[in-house]
Amino acid sequence: MRTIRFIVPSVFLVSLVISGCSTVGGDVQAGRNALQTGRPNDALGYLAPAAEVDPNYKIPYRVQIGVSSYLGRAYLETGKDTEARRILERAIQLDNDDPLAHLYLGIVLLKTGERERGRKETEAGLRSINDTLDYIQEDLVSGFRWDPNMQIRNDIRRTLAAKLDDSQLIMAGERIGAEFDEEIDKVSRRRDIRD
Repeated sequence: MRTIRFIVPSVFLVSLVISGCSTVGGDVQAGRNALQTGRPNDALGYLAPAAEVDPNYKIPYRVQIGVSSYLGRAYLETGKDTEARRILERAIQLDNDDPLAHLYLGIVLLKTGERERGRKETEAGLRSINDTLDYIQEDLVSGFRWDPNMQIRNDIRRTLAAKLDDSQLIMAGERIGAEFDEEIDKVSRRRDIRD
């Protein structure tokens, strides 16, 4: 009988830990969905608590973007530039290879008048997205599913080659960042259809 009392609390604790992890993942996915459907205020309601519980959380896909990048985007899209900058700088500290963190930090810097660093970060984020897609494309097993018509990469290359003013670069960066995030989900759906 005593063993049962010790086993039950252990099982209960394990289930709490597992449900806590799935809650963060579920909240991040709900936040991503809100961003993808133009509801950044709703995204904040999901992403802020998720980032507080696990600031190191990354989406469990081939391209692993951190919760802080999504939270920074949500702050950016709601006009909370100070919060966006703070969160995105933290996102880069957590993962310097997160392309969306650099992209969105660059955009917030451009919006707040830090032109030189903003352009540098934005362009670095765009190059990183391009390089990520090029690298994945080399995978002969599943790489063909990613940006199959090179729409995102061609858009990036045109953007980087053009002499865009700051507002045009911001608009292009926001569009490409959203397309890249949506591509992560599209690949999963393409795999489900073909498999």
